Amino acid sequence: MKTRKLAGEDVSALGLGCMGMSEFYGPSDDAESLRTLARAADLGVTLFDTADAYGFGHNETLLGRFLAGRRGQVRIATKFGLVRKPGSYERRIDNSPAYIRAACEASLRRLGVETIDLYYAHRLDPLAPLEETIGALAGLVRAGKVRAIGLCEVTPATLRRAAAIHPVAAVQSEYSLWTRDPEEGVLQACREVGAVLCAYSPLGRGFLTGKVDTSTLPPGDFRSFNPRFTGDNAAANARIAAAVTALAAARGCTPAQLALAWLLTQGEHVIPIPGTRRQERLLENLGALDVTLGPQDIAEIAAAFPPGLAAGERYSPEGMKGLNA
Repeated sequence: MKTRKLAGEDVSALGLGCMGMSEFYGPSDDAESLRTLARAADLGVTLFDTADAYGFGHNETLLGRFLAGRRGQVRIATKFGLVRKPGSYERRIDNSPAYIRAACEASLRRLGVETIDLYYAHRLDPLAPLEETIGALAGLVRAGKVRAIGLCEVTPATLRRAAAIHPVAAVQSEYSLWTRDPEEGVLQACREVGAVLCAYSPLGRGFLTGKVDTSTLPPGDFRSFNPRFTGDNAAANARIAAAVTALAAARGCTPAQLALAWLLTQGEHVIPIPGTRRQERLLENLGALDVTLGPQDIAEIAAAFPPGLAAGERYSPEGMKGLNA
């Protein structure tokens, strides 16, 4: 397994996003998910990403079952700050110090661990003083409940402000061939402050694989009301998926492997965390580590997918809360 540095430690160059094992992408299967988690660890994946909001705690509990007997082998990243109501996509953001402390204790219990390796603010409330939020996280580090802190979907200026208060180990942002927003300053700011950019949805929520039929999404799949997957946007974006497929075929790899391999060339501080609950997709994604892209390949791929190419917003208005905080 190829590795990259995160908070001073070696972690796998590709992590595993676990959100879909609990909700958002149709019915879940705990037994299948646990087999995939175990296979990932056996293959050398050491960074697993979750959040208290995924499945209303279910995802952390699932990871807790997986962690039994493997705690020293892997690193767990989880998040706080998105407060949701069961049965609804609605959410609010809570960054108050009291909430952060309570959320951390709840995550520790569900995960069955004494320390969270990487604890992210899932979203930042623009009305909450950043100093208080980072101060509360720093207090958890001092208490030994958290090893390193991270932020999600923040601007370069916010990252620099936060890092001046306490070291920030990672920023998690959506980053892929159809979402190149982090190139507008976040990647550079991460380099400056010594943070990793953990790229979530690196396969465009599956769209870039060319295997997603937007007309047959399963019940409960949140992509059915995601702007990029609906109406005229879906038809326009199908051309992006087709282009990825063609470029991949010319290089002897799958579209998923091309998309991930390209991200891995964007800097040693970039760690994609593709999500899957199926072993076959896990194996395919890990194959990206064996794809070699030269300077000409990288330039051609980047030119084919310029920033702003995708049709539609990344989320519905509710999901856009807290982005670029």
